[in-house]
Amino acid sequence: MFLGTVYLVVFMAGVIIAARMAGGTYVSPFASEEAILEFFRLHADAIRVQAFAVFGSAVPLGIYAATVVSRLNYLGVRAAGSTIALFGGFGASFILAISGMVQWVLSRHSIGANAPATLSWQDFAFMTGGPGYASMLGLLIAGVSVPALFSRFLPRWLCLSGIAIGLAGQLSVLSLLFPWAVYFVPLTRFPGFAWLILCGLKLPRSVQTHASL
Repeated sequence: MFLGTVYLVVFMAGVIIAARMAGGTYVSPFASEEAILEFFRLHADAIRVQAFAVFGSAVPLGIYAATVVSRLNYLGVRAAGSTIALFGGFGASFILAISGMVQWVLSRHSIGANAPATLSWQDFAFMTGGPGYASMLGLLIAGVSVPALFSRFLPRWLCLSGIAIGLAGQLSVLSLLFPWAVYFVPLTRFPGFAWLILCGLKLPRSVQTHASL
């Protein structure tokens, strides 16, 4: 639970502080070119703060993935789901860190004055921190949910909601082809925050603890 909470607090603190500094939310990659260029010209400090928070949140997320998969293995799970969860967790952590670094690049050298560079880096930041991250996070959550469902290590409702979040994460990749599918990104990200914390609370620490539930 602690690592999931740290991940949530660091990420959301960066988003909120950056939004207050910029006087609005981070510009969408589907906004007009003029709006994107103006945002990056005027709000370099806010972008840098968000880049720091995004990169910083990747660290507890990666540690969380390693910890929760280690606990599943300790509980006797040997199914492919735990390996998929580890792949998804590390993938989400790495790709989130990349997105943070790309956002930092977008805050440097008056990049908003160079339209092709700004738009290309913005698209890369979106692709990594949006559908790429959501897809990997979905694998982490679904990879934990499926073996936990069959082993009854987590409540059924939590496992089924985890599978639904995992599906939303995979559907978010469709946003690379269809802009409307971008809504699957927040449907993965924000319920995912709560799911990770609840999983940390509910997952047994030992076989004896599980038997006593």
